[in-house]
Amino acid sequence: MERRTPDIAVISDVHLGTYGCHAAELSAYLDSITPGLLIINGDFIDGWNFSRNYFPPEHLQVIRHVLRMLRDGVNVVYISGNHDEFLRRFADFKMGNLRIADKLILVHEGKVHWFFHGDIFDITMKYSKLLAKLGGRGYDLLILVNRFVNRVLEKFGREKLSLSKRIKNSVKKAVKFIDDFETTACELAIDQKYDVVICGHIHQYRDRIFQNEKGSVHYLNSGDWVENLTSLECENGNWKVVDFSELEMETVMKKPEEESAIGPVELPLLKIAS
Repeated sequence: MERRTPDIAVISDVHLGTYGCHAAELSAYLDSITPGLLIINGDFIDGWNFSRNYFPPEHLQVIRHVLRMLRDGVNVVYISGNHDEFLRRFADFKMGNLRIADKLILVHEGKVHWFFHGDIFDITMKYSKLLAKLGGRGYDLLILVNRFVNRVLEKFGREKLSLSKRIKNSVKKAVKFIDDFETTACELAIDQKYDVVICGHIHQYRDRIFQNEKGSVHYLNSGDWVENLTSLECENGNWKVVDFSELEMETVMKKPEEESAIGPVELPLLKIAS
């Protein structure tokens, strides 16, 4: 499949180092694009559940893909999340075309974009980090069980299911949390006069226009690479959610040694606001 060349690509909530991470699919996705700017919007490496006993080659290959992009001139901004919060001590670090930040304000096609992970809205993160970490481990276990269930379903020719999605959709508190999260992000963005706000964190991809009495804002969420396998891409100012399941699956089978070199990319349309 010919590589796409979006101005900006956004991935978040990859959770490298956990059983739920779909690293092979993410490598295939990264191999399908040559972005002008790659934004990793938090929880790329799962520092909460990281174990030396589990970091398979597929997970390392994702890191190699990002390093290859850096080598070939792609600008990369790594925004820290709650699971990789250890990077927050390195906020504003720059080396070559790599930048680490807590948030990013970017002017593109005349619109001001606000990127941040989103865990600042999470009450458990603020007041009970231990509780949040225990919840993260439970979530990882649920993903493992889900994979086993799907293997059984596949053998019987049945459609796969997502236990975590069903739980989220059936629990009113979870649905309300997602709605409150989006509303809070959008209201803050409108107050700050931003045109577009882009988050991760809640593993719920979204593309919507939010309006209130003060104005409107374009809200986007890149989803995740545990449940949804989604990203965001922007070309000529137009944003879209990219679902990996809708891409050509032949890229999954492509071997790393078959990769072709990518030339440097210039960014005449991008401006990082001060």
